[in-house]
Amino acid sequence: MEQIVAPLALPHAVDIDEAASILQKADRILVIGCSGTGKSTLAQAIASLRGLTYVSMDRDIFWLPGWKPRPRAEAISRIEQAVAGPRWIMDGNSPGTLPLRLPRAEIVIWLRPPRRVALRGVFSRWLRYRGRSRPEMAEGCPERLDWKFLHYIWTFERNEVPQFQEMLVQHGPHVPVLTLKSHRDGAELLARLQASV
Repeated sequence: MEQIVAPLALPHAVDIDEAASILQKADRILVIGCSGTGKSTLAQAIASLRGLTYVSMDRDIFWLPGWKPRPRAEAISRIEQAVAGPRWIMDGNSPGTLPLRLPRAEIVIWLRPPRRVALRGVFSRWLRYRGRSRPEMAEGCPERLDWKFLHYIWTFERNEVPQFQEMLVQHGPHVPVLTLKSHRDGAELLARLQASV
């Protein structure tokens, strides 16, 4: 049975209509959510529509070839450089870095579909890129799937979501947050954004 965490009241939750209106003009956007939910796909589509720089936390911030973590001080410096830029969309999690990212963001898109969607996403991604690096990942980091990663996804709502909620309340009360519960919601958002640009 899937465990859903009761949401804290996000200070500035918005619906798809409001978000599409904000996204027409927003220059700095965060996309967060469990692995396998389509963060990178959505972020790249919005980047293309709006002419924004696409920043992948996995590729550009956290990982070095061979699945070696980038030293934390260097990763923090790279986040600071990225968010200082004038126009970007950044996908990735790391709730502990939200205090660096939220003050510059104009909107957060939070992908929160059911766990089965995330699991299906990571399995299909693994089949597609098995043995090689996907475009949103650092070179030399071939796609992998192990029990630790699957456990992270299985427990994401219980273990990770409360951290995101806390960070959004503490460090982003002024930032609109759109929660997308399905791929259909994401497609609807993109359709509205395409119609307006």
